[in-house]
Amino acid sequence: MNPPATPPKLPQPQLRERTERMEPSRSRREERLRVINTHLNLARRCHKDAAQKPKPVNIGWRGTSAVEAVGVEVELPPKGLEEAHTTLLTPPALKFVADLTKRFNSEVDLMLNERVRRKVELDVTGNRPEFLVNPQAQAPDWRVDPAPRRLQDRRLDLGDVSPANTEHFVAALKCKVNGIQTDFDDGHCPTWPAQLRGLYNVFKAVHGLFPDIGDIGSLPVLMLRPRAWNMIEHNMLVDGREVPGPLFDFGLLMFHCAGRLMQAESGPFFYLSKVEGANEARLWNEIFCWAQDQLDIPRGTIKSCVLIENVLASFQMEAILYELRHHSIGLNCGIWDYSASFVNKFGHRDDFVLPDRNKYVNMQRHFLRSYMDLVVHTCHRRGAHATGGMAATMLVSKDSFLVSQVTAAKLRELVAGVDGFMVYDLRLVPVMLKLYRTLGFINQIDRVRDDVKVTPADLLEMPAGGVTLEGLKHNVAVGILFIAAWLRGQGHYVYKGAVEDSATAEISRSQVWQWIRHRATLEVSGEVITRKLVQTLIKEFVDSANTEIAPDEAARARLSVAAEIFEEVVTKRDFPEFLTTYLNQDHTFRAHQKLSC
Repeated sequence: MNPPATPPKLPQPQLRERTERMEPSRSRREERLRVINTHLNLARRCHKDAAQKPKPVNIGWRGTSAVEAVGVEVELPPKGLEEAHTTLLTPPALKFVADLTKRFNSEVDLMLNERVRRKVELDVTGNRPEFLVNPQAQAPDWRVDPAPRRLQDRRLDLGDVSPANTEHFVAALKCKVNGIQTDFDDGHCPTWPAQLRGLYNVFKAVHGLFPDIGDIGSLPVLMLRPRAWNMIEHNMLVDGREVPGPLFDFGLLMFHCAGRLMQAESGPFFYLSKVEGANEARLWNEIFCWAQDQLDIPRGTIKSCVLIENVLASFQMEAILYELRHHSIGLNCGIWDYSASFVNKFGHRDDFVLPDRNKYVNMQRHFLRSYMDLVVHTCHRRGAHATGGMAATMLVSKDSFLVSQVTAAKLRELVAGVDGFMVYDLRLVPVMLKLYRTLGFINQIDRVRDDVKVTPADLLEMPAGGVTLEGLKHNVAVGILFIAAWLRGQGHYVYKGAVEDSATAEISRSQVWQWIRHRATLEVSGEVITRKLVQTLIKEFVDSANTEIAPDEAARARLSVAAEIFEEVVTKRDFPEFLTTYLNQDHTFRAHQKLSC
């Protein structure tokens, strides 16, 4: 079924007449025009370096030329980000985000309540999830809409690229890859300065405002990744309520960038994080349709890749694709968020204790191999791309053994049938491009993998193995260092030759919580993992922190605070659902945000 046609644009005389009817009193109009002129003057200064470059497309939004954003409260700009604040948070843009929020607030609440209901049902009944029965999604005669030209080749993306890190973002724009996971989620810390800087850097990239950076149509595709539904934007209120983080991010990205991206055949394209089921895919589809209608963009222009990061979503992959069939390019595998979700959903059960992730949890284990096989089979039989996870390895030197390890891991994913994957380190790009040259394909969608016969038991089979002392220490270190990174406003960091983000922090703190909860024992000594043992390891790590980890007194103070928060999280009676939610709502983190502004 073709997507419905968008409503016709109003003729200009009618549009002007409608706008004039909406104008308020003379004094308020003059004050508003003064504010708008201030915005325009600052925007002109921002555009002065782009005189010879393509101008941003003026996509009309009905009746917003001078409409007040009623019921909206926004925090003042952080020092040094006044221009970003003024450029992004114009009255029409604020009203667009406000209307988006008002339209979908109740649906978001319902969706989040459904997550709680489903979790309680699993806890009370002790049942295991089963594949969703959905006759429409299981019908043999549908496929996702064809991928646009620039998304047919998904072989290599850069992952965890927070646009708030301007230097890394600009380097990524210059890289010869297919796409950039422009990340406001796992690899990003959503402080007010970071959010504004990140959104503004995307705006500048799309509209050609970075010096020595080409037109957006010739750059790697921006795969924009808004925050997941567990995150809130504290700095904007609509009708007295904080705005859901993904609506804030999506709304501003669409309002400011969709027109130019569409003109350049380069978007808007999105990654959707931490989707738990088909009902959530349906909500995103409704959001896409609403935004496209409001901006007079044809339905189906937006394309999205859903990250299957939750075990419950793996039982509804086909239905997720079906709900987004006019806006989907496929599904993605993410090993650590996915593995952490087992603790999230079943962590209190004895039969779901995950062993040491560094020694026993990898994509060759049956439950993860089955998960990837099912992603490939489900996507390819519906004409969609299936992509693998991100290689987190950092090439600190030309280590041939390290290169061969990364290459072998990614080759296994390609043999399984994936159409591409991500790397973080730009120095891995030539290594991966060399691998692809030996294989000679653009994508593998024709490989349907009819040999795949995955059952619920396959997806839920826990790997055998125990817990090593080194593995426990590593999880403690990764969790503490991630919290410390957030306290200084950064969403990821490098530790022991790998980039660590919220996904690895989630699995690390989840395992420590679960091992304490189930009194797991260490492999060699047989010692029980207790709160006291974890407290001892936390203290040892903080006391032994070198100058690279804590170069000054401020860093040591942050590390101590992070250690206290980590201990609190892993010893709670009930498992905190998301570490990032816990931090984002915590008074300590929010106090650090205020200091950074």
